[in-house]
Amino acid sequence: MPEPPVDTNDSNAYEAKHVHSVYESIAPHFSQTRHKPWPLIAQFLLSLSPGSVGLDIGCGNGKYLGINPEIYIIGSDRSSALIDIAGTEKTGRYSEVLVGDILDLPHALGKFDFAISIAVLHHLSTRDRRVQAIRSIMDTLRLPTQTAEGGKALFYVWALEQKNSRRGWDEGHDQDVMVPWIMRQRAENGSALIEEKTYERYYHLYRKGELEEDVQRAGGRMMESGYERDNWWAIVSPKPQG
Repeated sequence: MPEPPVDTNDSNAYEAKHVHSVYESIAPHFSQTRHKPWPLIAQFLLSLSPGSVGLDIGCGNGKYLGINPEIYIIGSDRSSALIDIAGTEKTGRYSEVLVGDILDLPHALGKFDFAISIAVLHHLSTRDRRVQAIRSIMDTLRLPTQTAEGGKALFYVWALEQKNSRRGWDEGHDQDVMVPWIMRQRAENGSALIEEKTYERYYHLYRKGELEEDVQRAGGRMMESGYERDNWWAIVSPKPQG
């Protein structure tokens, strides 16, 4: 696979080629496979207090925007094609969507009750950028005070430890990989294969404990963490000031 870059300019170009352009190309097909919410993420959203306002960073086709009608969510994604789908199919009275970059979020700082970022961090090609992304999301959350809890964020990333999955990755394997997405076009009657094209997407596979380390590097406070469906997850909050 092409080696992940080491400086910012190379990182931008690398991710533009191996992440952003891919999702622009596969968005409709990708969206068709992303409809069923994962239980722990739905549980997190349903546990929020009525009236909570938060963010879904990397919302894709917006499948989590309507889970809890008692909260308000602003969804953003780097892919304009996926945002078009989310805006058409998923948004309603209690959500809105926009194109946004996780490293340059267009949101007020310290104002939001919650955030989720599902399967996004692992598309960033250097550790510094992954830590920066965590920090940028935590910066949008309310700070805790002596009388009130602060905002909290839920992160999901692909795990290196997937030996029981069809992919078979595990300890000792490369953490930076290309994952194929295959698009097949068939004749209208569905019988003959007209065209097949493979797109390669960059992923960084998180080893056990790495997400927690990155949260600490970003200045966050761990609340909960665990492993589910070949993913590591963490719920984090900003640290109190002072």
